[in-house]
Amino acid sequence: MDAAVQSIEGGFADPVFNAQTVFRAIMDAMARPGSVQPLPALAQPPAPLSATAGAIALALCDNDTPLWLDLVLQGSAAMKSWLGFHTGAPLANTPADAHFALIATPAEMMALDGFSQGTQDYPDRSTTLILEVGDLVSGAPLLLEGPGIEKTATIAPAQMPRHFVEQWKQNNQRFPRGVDIILATSDAIACLPRTTRIKTMEA
Repeated sequence: MDAAVQSIEGGFADPVFNAQTVFRAIMDAMARPGSVQPLPALAQPPAPLSATAGAIALALCDNDTPLWLDLVLQGSAAMKSWLGFHTGAPLANTPADAHFALIATPAEMMALDGFSQGTQDYPDRSTTLILEVGDLVSGAPLLLEGPGIEKTATIAPAQMPRHFVEQWKQNNQRFPRGVDIILATSDAIACLPRTTRIKTMEA
Protein backbone atom coordinates (compact mmCIF):
# COMPACT_ATOMS: atom_id res chain seq x y z
CA MET A 1 0.00 0.00 0.00
CA ASP A 2 1.19 3.51 -0.78
CA ALA A 3 2.70 5.12 2.33
CA ALA A 4 0.61 8.27 1.96
CA VAL A 5 -2.60 6.26 1.73
CA GLN A 6 -1.53 4.06 4.64
CA SER A 7 -1.03 7.10 6.86
CA ILE A 8 -4.58 8.32 6.18
CA GLU A 9 -6.54 5.07 6.41
CA GLY A 10 -7.24 3.04 9.53
CA GLY A 11 -8.46 5.81 11.83
CA PHE A 12 -11.72 5.87 13.77
CA ALA A 13 -14.76 5.29 11.55
CA ASP A 14 -16.82 7.44 13.94
CA PRO A 15 -14.25 9.72 15.62
CA VAL A 16 -16.49 11.10 18.39
CA PHE A 17 -18.24 7.86 19.34
CA ASN A 18 -15.11 5.70 19.00
CA ALA A 19 -12.99 8.09 21.07
CA GLN A 20 -15.67 8.13 23.77
CA THR A 21 -15.74 4.33 23.80
CA VAL A 22 -11.98 4.09 24.26
CA PHE A 23 -11.87 6.88 26.84
CA ARG A 24 -14.62 5.25 28.90
CA ALA A 25 -12.76 1.91 28.87
CA ILE A 26 -9.58 3.66 30.06
CA MET A 27 -11.42 5.53 32.83
CA ASP A 28 -13.12 2.33 34.02
CA ALA A 29 -9.78 0.48 33.98
CA MET A 30 -8.06 3.30 35.90
CA ALA A 31 -10.87 3.39 38.48
CA ARG A 32 -10.63 -0.38 39.02
CA PRO A 33 -6.94 -1.29 38.69
CA GLY A 34 -6.34 -4.78 37.35
CA SER A 35 -9.83 -5.11 35.87
CA VAL A 36 -9.91 -6.14 32.23
CA GLN A 37 -11.94 -3.89 29.96
CA PRO A 38 -12.81 -5.32 26.51
CA LEU A 39 -12.05 -3.04 23.59
CA PRO A 40 -12.97 -3.85 19.99
CA ALA A 41 -10.58 -3.09 17.14
CA LEU A 42 -11.66 0.46 16.41
CA ALA A 43 -8.46 1.50 14.62
CA GLN A 44 -6.12 -0.17 12.16
CA PRO A 45 -2.68 1.44 12.47
CA PRO A 46 0.32 0.30 10.44
CA ALA A 47 2.47 -2.40 12.01
CA PRO A 48 4.03 -2.78 14.48
CA LEU A 49 1.49 -0.70 16.44
CA SER A 50 -1.42 -2.85 17.64
CA ALA A 51 -5.04 -1.93 16.98
CA THR A 52 -5.70 -1.43 20.71
CA ALA A 53 -2.64 0.74 21.33
CA GLY A 54 -3.47 2.72 18.19
CA ALA A 55 -7.02 3.34 19.39
CA ILE A 56 -5.73 4.52 22.78
CA ALA A 57 -3.37 6.94 21.05
CA LEU A 58 -6.19 8.32 18.90
CA ALA A 59 -8.39 8.84 21.96
CA LEU A 60 -5.77 10.45 24.21
CA CYS A 61 -3.18 12.23 22.07
CA ASP A 62 -3.41 15.62 20.39
CA ASN A 63 -1.12 18.43 19.33
CA ASP A 64 -0.49 19.42 22.97
CA THR A 65 0.69 15.98 24.11
CA PRO A 66 4.27 15.07 23.11
CA LEU A 67 4.49 11.35 22.34
CA TRP A 68 7.48 9.06 22.88
CA LEU A 69 7.94 5.92 20.76
CA ASP A 70 10.21 3.02 21.70
CA LEU A 71 12.94 1.89 19.30
CA VAL A 72 10.74 -0.64 17.50
CA LEU A 73 8.04 1.94 16.79
CA GLN A 74 10.57 4.65 15.89
CA GLY A 75 11.66 2.44 13.00
CA SER A 76 8.27 2.58 11.25
CA ALA A 77 7.88 5.68 9.08
CA ALA A 78 4.35 4.64 8.08
CA MET A 79 3.26 4.28 11.68
CA LYS A 80 4.74 7.67 12.66
CA SER A 81 2.96 9.29 9.70
CA TRP A 82 -0.30 7.60 10.76
CA LEU A 83 0.00 8.92 14.31
CA GLY A 84 0.89 12.38 13.07
CA PHE A 85 -2.03 12.53 10.66
CA HIS A 86 -4.68 11.21 13.07
CA THR A 87 -3.55 12.79 16.35
CA GLY A 88 -1.32 15.75 15.51
CA ALA A 89 0.82 14.77 18.50
CA PRO A 90 4.46 15.92 18.21
CA LEU A 91 7.15 13.31 18.86
CA ALA A 92 8.94 13.93 22.16
CA ASN A 93 12.68 14.52 21.99
CA THR A 94 13.28 12.47 25.14
CA PRO A 95 11.16 10.17 27.34
CA ALA A 96 11.23 12.85 30.06
CA ASP A 97 9.45 15.26 27.66
CA ALA A 98 6.59 12.88 26.87
CA HIS A 99 3.00 13.09 28.03
CA PHE A 100 2.38 9.64 26.57
CA ALA A 101 4.75 6.83 25.59
CA LEU A 102 3.96 3.94 23.23
CA ILE A 103 6.00 0.85 24.03
CA ALA A 104 5.86 -2.13 21.64
CA THR A 105 8.46 -4.20 23.52
CA PRO A 106 7.94 -3.64 27.28
CA ALA A 107 10.46 -6.35 28.23
CA GLU A 108 13.21 -4.21 26.70
CA MET A 109 12.03 -0.76 27.77
CA MET A 110 14.03 1.75 29.78
CA ALA A 111 13.44 2.23 33.50
CA LEU A 112 10.24 3.89 34.65
CA ASP A 113 12.12 6.75 36.28
CA GLY A 114 13.46 7.84 32.88
CA PHE A 115 10.02 9.14 31.93
CA SER A 116 8.47 12.37 33.17
CA GLN A 117 7.47 12.01 36.81
CA GLY A 118 5.49 15.25 37.01
CA THR A 119 6.11 17.72 39.84
CA GLN A 120 4.74 18.08 43.36
CA ASP A 121 2.59 20.98 42.13
CA TYR A 122 1.69 19.38 38.79
CA PRO A 123 1.79 15.59 39.20
CA ASP A 124 -0.48 15.23 36.15
CA ARG A 125 2.43 16.27 33.94
CA SER A 126 3.95 12.81 34.25
CA THR A 127 4.09 10.30 31.40
CA THR A 128 1.33 7.76 30.87
CA LEU A 129 2.89 4.60 29.43
CA ILE A 130 0.93 2.50 26.93
CA LEU A 131 2.49 -0.98 26.92
CA GLU A 132 1.64 -3.51 24.21
CA VAL A 133 1.45 -6.92 25.91
CA GLY A 134 0.53 -10.27 24.41
CA ASP A 135 -2.07 -11.02 27.07
CA LEU A 136 -2.94 -10.41 30.72
CA VAL A 137 -2.82 -14.00 31.96
CA SER A 138 0.44 -15.73 30.94
CA GLY A 139 3.03 -13.55 32.68
CA ALA A 140 4.23 -13.53 36.29
CA PRO A 141 1.15 -13.09 38.52
CA LEU A 142 0.98 -9.71 40.23
CA LEU A 143 -1.05 -9.03 43.39
CA LEU A 144 -2.62 -5.55 43.35
CA GLU A 145 -3.85 -3.49 46.29
CA GLY A 146 -4.91 0.12 46.72
CA PRO A 147 -7.65 2.58 45.76
CA GLY A 148 -10.35 1.11 43.54
CA ILE A 149 -9.61 -2.45 44.67
CA GLU A 150 -11.93 -3.90 47.33
CA LYS A 151 -9.33 -6.26 48.79
CA THR A 152 -6.87 -7.51 46.21
CA ALA A 153 -6.80 -8.10 42.46
CA THR A 154 -4.58 -10.31 40.37
CA ILE A 155 -3.22 -9.76 36.88
CA ALA A 156 -0.48 -11.54 34.94
CA PRO A 157 0.56 -9.43 31.94
CA ALA A 158 3.04 -11.00 29.54
CA GLN A 159 6.36 -9.43 28.44
CA MET A 160 6.60 -6.94 31.31
CA PRO A 161 9.74 -4.86 31.99
CA ARG A 162 12.62 -6.43 33.89
CA HIS A 163 12.49 -5.89 37.66
CA PHE A 164 9.05 -4.39 37.22
CA VAL A 165 7.79 -4.91 40.78
CA GLU A 166 10.85 -3.25 42.29
CA GLN A 167 10.59 -0.37 39.82
CA TRP A 168 6.92 0.03 40.69
CA LYS A 169 7.65 0.21 44.42
CA GLN A 170 9.96 3.13 43.66
CA ASN A 171 7.18 4.66 41.54
CA ASN A 172 4.83 4.42 44.55
CA GLN A 173 7.37 6.18 46.73
CA ARG A 174 7.40 9.20 44.43
CA PHE A 175 3.67 9.84 44.94
CA PRO A 176 1.99 12.18 44.07
CA ARG A 177 4.52 12.13 41.25
CA GLY A 178 5.06 8.98 39.18
CA VAL A 179 3.94 7.31 35.97
CA ASP A 180 0.68 5.51 35.20
CA ILE A 181 0.46 2.48 32.92
CA ILE A 182 -2.13 1.29 30.39
CA LEU A 183 -1.69 -2.36 29.34
CA ALA A 184 -2.99 -3.03 25.82
CA THR A 185 -3.69 -6.52 24.43
CA SER A 186 -5.23 -7.34 21.06
CA ASP A 187 -8.78 -6.94 22.40
CA ALA A 188 -8.71 -5.44 25.90
CA ILE A 189 -6.97 -3.08 28.29
CA ALA A 190 -6.07 -2.95 31.98
CA CYS A 191 -4.55 -0.08 33.95
CA LEU A 192 -2.03 0.36 36.73
CA PRO A 193 -2.38 3.87 38.18
CA ARG A 194 0.46 5.15 40.36
CA THR A 195 -1.64 4.65 43.51
CA THR A 196 -1.74 0.88 43.02
CA ARG A 197 0.59 -1.23 45.17
CA ILE A 198 2.00 -4.32 43.45
CA LYS A 199 3.55 -7.45 44.93
CA THR A 200 4.87 -10.60 43.31
CA MET A 201 2.61 -13.52 44.14
CA GLU A 202 4.26 -16.41 45.94
CA ALA A 203 4.15 -19.67 44.03
